[in-house]
Amino acid sequence: MKILIVGAGGFIGGHLLEEILKNHRNWHVIAIDINADKISHLLADENINFFKIDILQDSIEKHVRDCDVVLPLAAIASPAVYVTDPLRVFELDFEANLQIIKWAVKYEKRVIFPSTSEVYGMCEDEEFREDESNCVTGPVCKQRWIYSCSKQMLDRVIYAHGLKNNLNYTLFRPFNWIGPKLDDISNSDNGSSRVVTQFLSNIVHEKDIKLVGGGNQIRSFTDVSDAIGALIKIIKNENNCATRQIFNIGNPNNQASIKNLAHEILDLAKKYDRLKSLAEKIKIVEINPHEYYGKGYQDVAYRVPSIERAEALLQWKPKVPLKESLQKIMDSLFKTTSK
Repeated sequence: MKILIVGAGGFIGGHLLEEILKNHRNWHVIAIDINADKISHLLADENINFFKIDILQDSIEKHVRDCDVVLPLAAIASPAVYVTDPLRVFELDFEANLQIIKWAVKYEKRVIFPSTSEVYGMCEDEEFREDESNCVTGPVCKQRWIYSCSKQMLDRVIYAHGLKNNLNYTLFRPFNWIGPKLDDISNSDNGSSRVVTQFLSNIVHEKDIKLVGGGNQIRSFTDVSDAIGALIKIIKNENNCATRQIFNIGNPNNQASIKNLAHEILDLAKKYDRLKSLAEKIKIVEINPHEYYGKGYQDVAYRVPSIERAEALLQWKPKVPLKESLQKIMDSLFKTTSK
């Protein structure tokens, strides 16, 4: 099988590439990204061909034509950017990826597309179900929703191509995947990274941890090793178990409020020699969302998936508890042994 991974140098792409090269040697990967820093140690492998391409500038039609399966993983997934540069989010997350889908239809290729848990928006269901829960977003002036809307519209386009043009697709919706190489903690700006690495960055730069809107928002955190296990099953697609399906890929057992997450990270940090003295000085404070992100921001109070479909069709179940995931991230960043 020849697999095209667009955005191979990102968090998901890098972990997926490592797993494929380690355990699936009969697969060949065409990897595309504008940055290969996270995967540079893999590029000498004979089972990978890497191309440094900006998909906003250059065509990758040839690579779509030459593959069997395409995973368009390239996206901007930072709430701060949704608010400050929504057109950039739209151009990459919707327009560039829409073109890839059109090529996949043209050349009859299978598409495995990363939707997002954000498509459910402010849905009030106790747990989000792929074909039942409503997609609820805020007013146009809340530009935070441009990411959610871009992904949701592509979900709908892909689904429609499945009906009209027999496109072979799978949509998967990540719920707060976390793990090593998630983000760069060297950037100390507010909102510069996802929540776990943002809090670690705050500690490293001796800045108080800021809870946007009080930190009562509930999220379900998923260890990237569990998540990649689900992706491998989707790629294999045994007995067409993933054909024209939508899957929530998350861990309902790893629910935590952002406030509890902050305390968990701060407590863990005190067990690392390189962080202990810093962590003891850090305070956890509350901040107004508009002060932190700007007036175009709107938050989601609750985000927990149903994973019944993934359990039934993929025979997949997440295993790694949240504390273990956090320790793996911190071990990868701070090499001294935890006490």
